[in-house]
Amino acid sequence: MTSFFRGIEDLFVNVLFAPYDFFRFMESWWASNAINWILAIIGMVAFVYWMLELKKYNDNGEEDKSISSHSYL
Repeated sequence: MTSFFRGIEDLFVNVLFAPYDFFRFMESWWASNAINWILAIIGMVAFVYWMLELKKYNDNGEEDKSISSHSYL
């Protein structure tokens, strides 16, 4: 099991987080946090899209809103 967890460590440290090593040594705060800003913007766009889709289905009345789990809910 030790080699399994070391393999996971190697994957994350040497492969998936490798771009962050490049940004660690930059002097510009904006350039260092560009990936974080991009991910935050993508998350906000996805949230707005999801809320608009939920509103569309709610306005059409397609959702089954009947109580089916517990009577006290």
